Amino acid sequence: MKHTFDRSGESAAAIVVLGYAPGLSVEILRQVLDLSHPGTVRLIDRLEEDGLVERRKAADGRADGRAVALHLTPKGGRLRRQLMDRRLDMLEAALKGLTADERSVLGDLLAKVLTNLPETEMAKHRICRLCAVRTCCNCPIPGRAI
Repeated sequence: MKHTFDRSGESAAAIVVLGYAPGLSVEILRQVLDLSHPGTVRLIDRLEEDGLVERRKAADGRADGRAVALHLTPKGGRLRRQLMDRRLDMLEAALKGLTADERSVLGDLLAKVLTNLPETEMAKHRICRLCAVRTCCNCPIPGRAI
């Protein structure tokens, strides 16, 4: 049975994260999304059933072969681009009343704020999943996570 894709919840977050960091393990994805292990496995099952994510044998997997690396399928990659485009459209709408100079000042201020947010490596991953990598070439987060 195909599931209706919820573009605003964990499904969208997982698609975005796996686009930034192909090959993540279930455990790392679980930590980034702050879900339980069973919840993460169910999420991956749904995304895989919908043809958005695939499990591949992890290169550094366990001897018993259970370790998997998560990757977007071509369909998942297309959906990720749509999600990112929608995110940029929403930001553009929110910022439409600002001049170019005001946007620049806002960007500088937010960069300063971002340097104070991550307390752990996992917190960096959580913040980076909200970023548009193409436009974030001067990442203010120390030790950029993804």
